[in-house]
Amino acid sequence: MATMKKIAFPVNDQKGIDGTISGHFGAAKYFFLVDVDEQSRDVKDQSFIDNPPHSLGGCMMPVRLLAENGANMLVVGGIGMRPLMGFRQAGITVMHNSNPDVTIGALVKDLDKLPIIDQSTCGGH
Repeated sequence: MATMKKIAFPVNDQKGIDGTISGHFGAAKYFFLVDVDEQSRDVKDQSFIDNPPHSLGGCMMPVRLLAENGANMLVVGGIGMRPLMGFRQAGITVMHNSNPDVTIGALVKDLDKLPIIDQSTCGGH
């Protein structure tokens, strides 16, 4: 039986697997959720959810939203310490992608090469 991982990617459009992630998860319009077979890295399911405005719950709203939608991994270009700690507490591993031009499909295939974030990657947070 295949083991699945639900990965969240902050995005500004709905290009899906061919799109790229937003530079900062909190400013993204949507989260693109991808169910991936951990061994084959095949995408089994995908969906979009709206990222509510910061004014509707602050930095912790995305943490609650992704936890409620079953995400167990998040790939970001940048994140502040408060939401990073919230994701840790929710059991969601946060990975860092430093290349804004790589597609989400390529990120899915190379997840093992992405570093886990253990400190804030946003200077303004």
